[in-house]
Amino acid sequence: MTAFLQIQAIEKRWPTGVTVGPLTLDIARGEILSLLGPSGSGKTTMLRLLVGFETADGGRIVVANEDVTAMPPARRRFGMVFQHYALFPHLDVGENVAFGLAGSGERGAVETKVREALALVDLAGFERRNVHELSGGQQQRVALARALAPEPRVLLLDEPLSNLDPALRERTRHELREVIKRVGITTVFVTHEQEEAFDLGDRIAVLNQGRLEQTGAPDELYEHPANLFVATFVGRANVFRGDAARALGGNGKRVLVVRPERLRFSEAGLPGIVRERRYVGAAAFFLIEADDHQRFEVLAEPDAARVGARVYVEATRVIAL
Repeated sequence: MTAFLQIQAIEKRWPTGVTVGPLTLDIARGEILSLLGPSGSGKTTMLRLLVGFETADGGRIVVANEDVTAMPPARRRFGMVFQHYALFPHLDVGENVAFGLAGSGERGAVETKVREALALVDLAGFERRNVHELSGGQQQRVALARALAPEPRVLLLDEPLSNLDPALRERTRHELREVIKRVGITTVFVTHEQEEAFDLGDRIAVLNQGRLEQTGAPDELYEHPANLFVATFVGRANVFRGDAARALGGNGKRVLVVRPERLRFSEAGLPGIVRERRYVGAAAFFLIEADDHQRFEVLAEPDAARVGARVYVEATRVIAL
């Protein structure tokens, strides 16, 4: 992979003693990188360091072989979509998009760029619409058009879908990825939602307490987590120790992580009692309590077991950590 955006040991230290980084990442031209982590993990700080809203205490940021670490935000040519979009309610859609082009040329040229940016996000003809007339998904696309209008080298997204209701999120994130890929712009976005990170990102960087835990494709993180934090943060995970781990094929000295879909009911194996059943359509999650009182989930066909029944469970694949 040829790096277009290089984050080289970048670090931010706060007077409270909290440190984010040092973090090193190489991002290819046109790649979408998800920064995934819980609240307080350092995701937004890294985004603010990239755009130049925060000053780094160490390391470098390089774009297309140009060191931009000490540059002010306006010279970096990074476009940013904020969590709350930061649209101006007193300006119409076209004026909001044009705001990002202030001082960039004649009025006719600006209007052309506004039209082109809105067309990119499938909002052609919306120039004179009022912001309050738009749906949440449309407002998000206006904010994206404003970020893309100046033709930035890198696009940064801060929790871009958090303001949308759950019913809209899946459709909107697919549309967002399609637009970004159509434009071909190198993109970094932060999220605490694993599903969002998987859907949008080509690769995912998992942050925890200011540290980079693992970077990889979605399936790599899910199937081959580097440690227990990644295993339990990325997707559903059952953690087994002691007798339960031995019954599932462990050696007693390791922590075993098993995804719910990698467990199945059988004639022998780890014994337990079905405590709950949660129906989710084509399958159901069964909450099992083992004899040592460890609880875990099995994803199986809805009629695979009944609540209160004694069952045995075996693993089709385990992750030993």
